Amino acid sequence: MNIQAMMKQAQKLQSDMGKVKKELDETLYNGKSGIVEIEIYGNLNVNKVNIHEEDLTDVDKEMLEDMINISLNQCLEKIKNDKESKLGQFGQGMQGLL
Repeated sequence: MNIQAMMKQAQKLQSDMGKVKKELDETLYNGKSGIVEIEIYGNLNVNKVNIHEEDLTDVDKEMLEDMINISLNQCLEKIKNDKESKLGQFGQGMQGLL
């Protein structure tokens, strides 16, 4: 493979990877535990934290903190898995350039 072809392939991979990353950054992920719902974009910006007030009287502070923690971790795990799945394919493509 000549240098020009390798450069062209690398540029295409970079462009494709940028498109996938942009898509992931704009994807909204959610987590829910009990009365807490959290939405986070793939770029890790929090979009919304919702606590259902009608059920708030039955929850103490420690339980609410646990629900927030679980909801956040659900979002972050989904983001991590999605990024590994969708961006991992580009690591395989790079092997062809070496």
